[in-house]
Amino acid sequence: MATGIDDEALDRRRKAARAACKSTLFGHGEIKPADQLAEIAQVDGGEVFDRYGEGGVLAELEADVATLLGTEAAAFMPSGIMAQQCVLRAWADRRSATRVAVHALSHLVVHELDALPTLHGLTLEQLSDEPRQPTPADLAAIPGHLGAVTLELPLRDGGNVLPTWDELTTFAQACRDRDIPLHLDGARLWESTPYLGHSLAEIVELADSVYVSFYKGLGALAGAAVAGPDDVIAEARRWQRRHGGNLLTLLPYAVSARAGLRRHLPRMAEYHEVAVALTRALTEAGIRCTPDPPHTNAFRMYAPATDDEINERVLVHLETTHEAVSSSWQPADVPGWSVTEFTVGAATCDTGAAEVAARLTRVVLATEGL
Repeated sequence: MATGIDDEALDRRRKAARAACKSTLFGHGEIKPADQLAEIAQVDGGEVFDRYGEGGVLAELEADVATLLGTEAAAFMPSGIMAQQCVLRAWADRRSATRVAVHALSHLVVHELDALPTLHGLTLEQLSDEPRQPTPADLAAIPGHLGAVTLELPLRDGGNVLPTWDELTTFAQACRDRDIPLHLDGARLWESTPYLGHSLAEIVELADSVYVSFYKGLGALAGAAVAGPDDVIAEARRWQRRHGGNLLTLLPYAVSARAGLRRHLPRMAEYHEVAVALTRALTEAGIRCTPDPPHTNAFRMYAPATDDEINERVLVHLETTHEAVSSSWQPADVPGWSVTEFTVGAATCDTGAAEVAARLTRVVLATEGL
């Protein structure tokens, strides 16, 4: 009984502290709903509404995305889960195949409640379950006819890891050699260009279709897009309709997405540079980071204390200063160590890598006054 009461009290503390939060060291900073809606209201919303997925700012956004990615077409969808189901089903139907190759740590497997098998009857063939990007050898180990192959760039649950450019081009060629469509899960593709050293269009040119997210690195309200050949995206739109994804209007999401592209896409190289500098400073202070250096603007931090100890320090700091220094910590594989993910954004850059490292270290390692 005491544990339940303690858990309820802790939950109330966390909710109260989050509600009072005024700043963060990670991401793009703390923004309240009313403030974000006010920002969106200042953006040009065009002269007409989009209607059931056609016209208005939504059509302009889709054209912008297709140009950025170098594809024939792009379609906005309310969520990434819906977007990828629609395009992968389109590929599977075109090829009369029910098998799709995926990484065991991909979002498609870990976070979507078996959506593709349950809703579309597709079998997910696992390329690998290791925290790394798949290789041509992994693909070769899956014989037979496949509807599509997917790569998540970066592989978030593998530690935000990317392939090298040579590894990516080699894997893409392995797909072409077997005439299998390659689909990129690019939820964080915007953030991947600095490490890969190539433009969005050059990366996407290696694949047959791609999904991108607007609310993660770009900070939009919500939403995603799939891009690729005209006929494939047209079929994906039909599946969007079947999923109930054609809302009367998607204007707030489209406006927010365009604002995010303008505000954050030009800063992706800066976010990556600060992430590299930050991991260097954290490592020197006793917090280990992987990948080291980071492949994107996100990385994992490991600290020598239990998750309960660190989470209490972070919470007390949030309660007393109204500043969030990190997300929640979890037990790491090494006993006595804990891990969390840190994402560099506008708030991190505005504070500076050295200062962020100093504040994080003081709270996480409890070095204040030592």
